[in-house]
Amino acid sequence: MSDTRLAQLQEFHEEDPEDPFTQYALAQEHLKQDNPARALVLFEGLVETHPDYVGTYYHLGKLYERRGRKEEALQTYEQGIEVAREQSEQKALSELQDAKLKAEGIGFD
Repeated sequence: MSDTRLAQLQEFHEEDPEDPFTQYALAQEHLKQDNPARALVLFEGLVETHPDYVGTYYHLGKLYERRGRKEEALQTYEQGIEVAREQSEQKALSELQDAKLKAEGIGFD
């Protein structure tokens, strides 16, 4: 079933490569299917072309952390925090601040 989902999302992405939701969903599906390299390319592209798509920052930051790229993770969380503040997205802001604190070793579990 997930191969079908991946193929369908890929088709949607090819039809409209500028749609941020499809690109985000495609990146998430690649993560689920254990293809973090492809997910990383998609998330990085999304931040580049749609910097206001706030949901990307958390997942990109987490992916950087899993790959041992702590500084990039922290920068990504910081960027996301700014975007969330600008958009008054309180839930995203809270999640990004929490992720940043944990990445810095300051978080509370």
